[in-house]
Amino acid sequence: MLEPEKTPTLLERVATGDPAAVRLLLDRYGGLVWKMVRRRFDAATAEDVVQESFISLWKSAARFDGRRSSETAFVATIVRHRMVDCVRRRSRRPEVELADADFAGIAEADPVEQAEDVRAALDAVALLKPVAREVLRMAIVDGFTQDEIATTTKLPLGTVKSHVRRGLERTRAAVNAAGQGADGARR
Repeated sequence: MLEPEKTPTLLERVATGDPAAVRLLLDRYGGLVWKMVRRRFDAATAEDVVQESFISLWKSAARFDGRRSSETAFVATIVRHRMVDCVRRRSRRPEVELADADFAGIAEADPVEQAEDVRAALDAVALLKPVAREVLRMAIVDGFTQDEIATTTKLPLGTVKSHVRRGLERTRAAVNAAGQGADGARR
């Protein structure tokens, strides 16, 4: 008795270079990949990770074995690996000292009126402990989530949250104090 011919899976078709399969792969798994990545990263970073994920899927489609996992599980595993790679790349960035230039964009709207506030904020940030200053920089300048900061710095999440909250409170207080005139009214 003849066995029915096995229909190739989508990833098997991608591995053979079928252009229609690549488009179908993007259509079928694009939403899943975007949701996975977007939960972890800002939109710009997520776009890069999604692109890297689909390139990896295209390159590694031949490794897919339907007896070991489903296509969805294979796709999710590849995406997870690209996400981990992104976090690792970020954690290997050299430490950067907080400079006036990191917050320069804040004063662009009206430099004359905001210069004192910006200087007060930078002075307040400079007074923070180095680890708190770095955590605040990662949150404000780099746009990391608190979870990402905790992962990158190996600090407990609660500690990261405290550093961000206290840093923002101290900076806000310094800016508010700088904005008070001699009569106590906001200028």
